[in-house]
Amino acid sequence: MNDSSWGAPQTGYWGPSDHGPGRGAAPAGPAYDAHYAQQTRPMPIVPDVPERGGDQDVDRGAVSLSGPLFRDEPTRARPLPGEVPQNPEPMPDAPQPAPAPQKKSAGRDLGAAIGVGVGLGAVIVASLFVVKAVFVGVVAVAVVVGLWELTKRLEERKGIKAPLVPLAAGGAAMVVAGYARGAEGAWVAMALTALAVLVWRMAAPPEGYLKDVTAGLFAAFYVPFLATFVAMMLTADDGAWRVLTFLVLTVVSDTGAYAVGWRFGKRKLAPRISPGKTREGLLGAVAFAMAAGALCMQFLIDGGSWWQGLLLGLAVAASATLGDLGESMIKRDLGIKDMGTLLPGHGGIMDRLDSLLPTAPVVWLLLVLFVGSG
Repeated sequence: MNDSSWGAPQTGYWGPSDHGPGRGAAPAGPAYDAHYAQQTRPMPIVPDVPERGGDQDVDRGAVSLSGPLFRDEPTRARPLPGEVPQNPEPMPDAPQPAPAPQKKSAGRDLGAAIGVGVGLGAVIVASLFVVKAVFVGVVAVAVVVGLWELTKRLEERKGIKAPLVPLAAGGAAMVVAGYARGAEGAWVAMALTALAVLVWRMAAPPEGYLKDVTAGLFAAFYVPFLATFVAMMLTADDGAWRVLTFLVLTVVSDTGAYAVGWRFGKRKLAPRISPGKTREGLLGAVAFAMAAGALCMQFLIDGGSWWQGLLLGLAVAASATLGDLGESMIKRDLGIKDMGTLLPGHGGIMDRLDSLLPTAPVVWLLLVLFVGSG
């Protein structure tokens, strides 16, 4: 729409012309003025728009439709050439940098875990090969602390009050009896511990008696009785090497499961019990334990053979995994992650005994079958 549709031409705007109506020229003559006077209307006064230069000067009548009347957002002062904007507004269409890929995390402080593991290993090995009685004392202390952690968590999470005093005393006696008197001594100590739990709980009100003594009997079997098989392994002539083989195979099985599962694990082994465990990790545990078993039976155990070590390693991988899953089941029922906080990077004592306890009778039995009890 040109300027002539908004009102009559003004003399001097475009200048008079003697060539009649034409492009860019004002029409001339009174007849023309009289004819179009009735069809035109006064043109509103348009404020002058600052010239921007360049090709925009050709459209003198065009007005930029911008500003708060035509946009929802408030106006902002445009920076002058060479001026740095004070609060630059990010461009909505600008590509955003991709987030940095997150590294796989093991979920624990590996430095603390390795340091504590090395320290415990040094204490165990030193007591094992220096004085066997000291090693038995180390096992008894671990049993008592494990019983304390287990009964404490049962009381906190479930309100079950398993009597700790008869459990601790009977548990330590069970380990010593297993070392001194073998399997018979261990069974007798277990029976006396169960009787002590039943009698000790009678001093409290009868409400909850059944669940308290049931939990006490379970704790007595789960922690100290299974630990007596470690003490019974120690009674053989090469007992120190048998115990070392048992410890090495269990640790190697756990390490193989962790290393392979963390690197290659994709298929869950038991997601409802322990979501972190994978089938690939189980294969890693089996492979590592069988290799270590073959070496240990061939070079550490008197009369042992490498093929026996393969079977021993396979059994250890299975029992250690089941023991780990068993305690995971207990912790899920209790709604906790760890049984304790005594060992930085590991949790509690029970979190380290979970795979050792059920593995001890398996290794003891297979070693007796392979090379005898002497």
